[in-house]
Amino acid sequence: MVEYEAVIGLEVHVELRTKTKAFCSCPNEFGSEPNSNVCPICLAMPGTLPVLNKSLLEYGIRTGLALNCEIAHFCKFDRKNYFYPDLPKAYQLSQSDFPLCLHGYLDVETDLETRRIRINRVHMEEDAGKLVHGEGNADYSLVDLNRGGVPLLEIVTEPDIRTPEEARLYLENLKAIIQYLGVSDCKMEEGSLRCDANISLRPVGTDILNTKVEIKNMNSFRAVQRALEGEIERQHGLYETGESIIQQTRGWDDVTGTTSLMRTKEEAADYRYFPDPDLVPIHLTSELVESIRKGLPELPAARKERFMDDFGLPAYDAGVLTSSRELADYFEKCVSDYHDPKKVSNWVMVEFLRLLNTHNMEVRDAKLTPSHLVEMLQLMDQGTISGKIAKTVFEEMFATGKKAGIVVEEKGLLQISDESKLAEMVEAVLSAHPEVVEDYRKGKGKALGFLVGQVMKQTRGKANPQMVNKLLLERI
Repeated sequence: MVEYEAVIGLEVHVELRTKTKAFCSCPNEFGSEPNSNVCPICLAMPGTLPVLNKSLLEYGIRTGLALNCEIAHFCKFDRKNYFYPDLPKAYQLSQSDFPLCLHGYLDVETDLETRRIRINRVHMEEDAGKLVHGEGNADYSLVDLNRGGVPLLEIVTEPDIRTPEEARLYLENLKAIIQYLGVSDCKMEEGSLRCDANISLRPVGTDILNTKVEIKNMNSFRAVQRALEGEIERQHGLYETGESIIQQTRGWDDVTGTTSLMRTKEEAADYRYFPDPDLVPIHLTSELVESIRKGLPELPAARKERFMDDFGLPAYDAGVLTSSRELADYFEKCVSDYHDPKKVSNWVMVEFLRLLNTHNMEVRDAKLTPSHLVEMLQLMDQGTISGKIAKTVFEEMFATGKKAGIVVEEKGLLQISDESKLAEMVEAVLSAHPEVVEDYRKGKGKALGFLVGQVMKQTRGKANPQMVNKLLLERI
């Protein structure tokens, strides 16, 4: 049986966070009333002329530099011609043979190795509008042109990705870099980051590029991985039965976990590219590019290394914390006021991320601020609350935004550290479980944990666990 490997390339479209659209002064805002952010230019009225948004160019250069690309000192815009109801001009302003950025790369760390994914190009273009299909059995669709003309970057890899997992890791790293740059919010649910995947199979050990299939409509990185896994299985089955792979575009259905035919794939020639006569070519100076390079922020890989060096964090912790700029900022604000980075890391990675994921929230939306967490950790250090009680306090702070001290007071969660009170409880537990005491004396260490648990149960988790352990050992 022939062993096959996947050859995968990704095309990522990123909507940029500019104040206005790519070629006109309409607001670039998500969620506005349909067709409210439009003007004669983005509606393609006769006689109107586009004017390039300078921020689109600057954001493109920033992104290219962060992805280790060569920045072209000459580039131009082209007309990509196709007919669709959400494209008033019947062409899209894009870049064909002279894009803004070329020959970059992004490194991806798998469990086995570091893989370098080459980036073919990063080019500028404008988005199309959006079709809103009628509900139920309605036989019509409505067109919302608010998105038409929104500035985009298209980031295209070489076919260097070999597994669906590598594709997901590449996308996670790319998203983090773009968010660190501040050029996009990368919200897939709002369409500001969209990914198409091209995949083919070939016998292991060969370097041929077989007929590829494009997959669309994937709304999460996990969906990208699942779609590629499914397409590998589908193509493998076709090869095994001697059938041919047809170049086509397939849509992903996240519910059924399958792809289905959308259309046969267009070639570049089908778009009849030609230079846009209304936009002059762009000539960039080395001074401009270098000034933008100097303004780049610390990127995820560098920040991860700094977290490991400065805070003594394991590579895993540092990777999780720097995967999001907001999360990394949150962590750094905590450790600026608290002495134990590892303890902060544990609470942020485990409890904070768990609650964010449960409530589908972003870091910026959380009521629990770094000062909340620091105060709670200080209460633990002072013996005011136990680790178990701290989890209750943490969840209440997350839900209400109240400070740790207020939560502790309102809910009566003060830790019991009165030795005389705890001694009475310890004596009662020892008297009630003489057989467990005897087990401990015979060398069964787990017996002590049972006794501690009984005292904690009586106090509803409020007893100082260190003091309970000390009192038990003294009396046994």
